[in-house]
Amino acid sequence: MSPHRSSPGVIVFALWLLVFGASSQIMIISPILPLIGEQLDIADAVLGTLVSAYALMVGVFAIISGPISDKIGRRRILLLGTGIMSVALVMHLLVVDYYSFLGVRVFAGVAGGVLSGAAVSYVGDYFPYNRRGWATGWIMSGSAFGQIIGIPLGIVLAGRMGFKAPFILFAVLMFMAYFLILLKVPQPDVQRSQGRLSVGGAMRDYMAMLRRPEIAFASFAFFLMFLGVSLYVVYLPTWLERELGATPNAIATLFLIGGIANVLTGPQAGRISDRIGRKGIILLSCTGLFVVMLITTVVVREFWVAYPVFFMTMVLVAMRISPFSALLTALVTDQRRGSLMSLTVALGQVGFAVGGAVAGPLFAGAGYASNTVLGAFSVLGMGLIVWFLLPEPEPSQGHAVADTPSGTDA
Repeated sequence: MSPHRSSPGVIVFALWLLVFGASSQIMIISPILPLIGEQLDIADAVLGTLVSAYALMVGVFAIISGPISDKIGRRRILLLGTGIMSVALVMHLLVVDYYSFLGVRVFAGVAGGVLSGAAVSYVGDYFPYNRRGWATGWIMSGSAFGQIIGIPLGIVLAGRMGFKAPFILFAVLMFMAYFLILLKVPQPDVQRSQGRLSVGGAMRDYMAMLRRPEIAFASFAFFLMFLGVSLYVVYLPTWLERELGATPNAIATLFLIGGIANVLTGPQAGRISDRIGRKGIILLSCTGLFVVMLITTVVVREFWVAYPVFFMTMVLVAMRISPFSALLTALVTDQRRGSLMSLTVALGQVGFAVGGAVAGPLFAGAGYASNTVLGAFSVLGMGLIVWFLLPEPEPSQGHAVADTPSGTDA
């Protein structure tokens, strides 16, 4: 039974905590990757597959969970995802080698897939369009606070207690999110998808959505966004440690600085996009990221320079997340919002997996500069797609694009 109606602030905090825990357990992999390789004797070229395995499973189960979310409601899918993720994170205690770590990350990826897009879909169901940027900005700032608090603390715990310790910390947070959602987050009063659930029916729905050009372009933009981030971020700490002698504590401080940038930017970008529109902010962010990524290995010759560079990187990343997520919620009606978010997130995770898999051989064979260049062109491509190929409702419009007379739902 759903809880009694809660205040918007309580709902936003519950989803914020979910994002905080879920994103932290993903982000912690990159800064402790050298430690994982050392403690489990894993070669550089295959370390990135630990990222790819998780991302691929997120992609697969996002596709599966989208229609289920539309059918059973966002609250149930949020509870299912947080429950599975809590168990998966505790299972990191069982890791003894590369293959056991890979298996646990695959299981965590199942949970990530179930949760993928669920928080943003909930925002789309519960909040009017002219408040979604605000809500999404605060909820997604959980990822930034993960950088400020979760990742530095996780790096310190990993250095003192081993790489398993951060995952247990994040398991506790996910259990807390589960119970908060159970007690305080109601099922939004929206029409759910009708009809019987089936694999064939779900695939036909997805193909119908992808036949709409704006959905296809949005999905490809999501792919490029995650591809670029993965290429740039996964081996950044490893490069800083080996080329510039950065210590684990220095890397922890770097992520803290990046998290502060995210917190300062994300909610403001969402709020501003509610008033002036999403697309211009997204293009500005992607163009800025293109420049920053290209110049990273040129200007970062001493570690202290990495601080302003990473700060600017996180500012620009935060600028596009909440506006892009809010823009996506307007492309379909309530009954298909979960499927759309899961579809785009799934393709985004495929991009992240491809980036993680490609980043290792690039780093080992051609150096980190090759990662930054390919990542830069990926994010620029995303910005151009959003600017030229995606529609945008008026900031005051409260309905999905597909609800307008000129649109048709998939």
